[in-house]
Amino acid sequence: MPAPPSGSSSGSGRYGEDAFPPGRSGEGERIDYGALAYDDVTLAHLRALGAGPGWRCLDAGAGTGTVARRLLADAGVDGVLAVDRDVRFLAARPVPGLDVLEADVTAAPDAIPGSFRLVHARFLLMHLPERERMVRRLAELVEPGGVLVLGDAVDLTCDRAPASPYTAAMRAMWQGLEAAIGTDVSWVPSYPALLRAAGLESVGAGIHVPPLLPGSAISRFWADTWQRSRPAMLATGLIDEAGLDAALRYLDAPECAALSAGLLTAWGRRPRR
Repeated sequence: MPAPPSGSSSGSGRYGEDAFPPGRSGEGERIDYGALAYDDVTLAHLRALGAGPGWRCLDAGAGTGTVARRLLADAGVDGVLAVDRDVRFLAARPVPGLDVLEADVTAAPDAIPGSFRLVHARFLLMHLPERERMVRRLAELVEPGGVLVLGDAVDLTCDRAPASPYTAAMRAMWQGLEAAIGTDVSWVPSYPALLRAAGLESVGAGIHVPPLLPGSAISRFWADTWQRSRPAMLATGLIDEAGLDAALRYLDAPECAALSAGLLTAWGRRPRR
């Protein structure tokens, strides 16, 4: 999911600030639209894995902090450390039990102190280089018996997907963001294998695809995301201004019948011994 996460790109060194600058008006609201579409399923996974009283949690690339706050309010965890390279949205919405750290998760091991019963990262690793190393790094922050939970986007606009203004726009977006800032969702289905390679056990995964409905949170998210990444999308040659405008109208059309990007969530538990 395109958003300004912790970490750096292989280009400018400050991921996504050209396409999605945190200081741009409406950026926090854009991220929140994505959260509204996916937070319920994320929290269901975290609670099913045991998140609750007595747990100290890390939310890496926390964005606006919606998952961190719901871990406190809904799951009743003892505390959450929310980490991001830009913490303006987190600092603007303080709540008891939420600690905020401005840090780069790709940096040296001591960038994030301590260990955690739950380490969670959503819509983060798909934007970062050296992904295998990052999975190992996050696994090292999990205490014995704790869990690492990773979530990222799965592109469902395969060659057999019906042609529509939406699929044309999504293909241009993924290709444009990969060229501009290094986003790559093609490797996301390898999460379970990477978790096992990092030494975790009881590995599992699930996928959620929110419906594209006129006026829905996910439709608003994609509309805002396309507008902000318009130059990168047009640069691919896969879509022109008229095609992108048609895709924006299609999101709110009753005949819209496309699959949104899915959220693949994968988890693994660190052995107690």
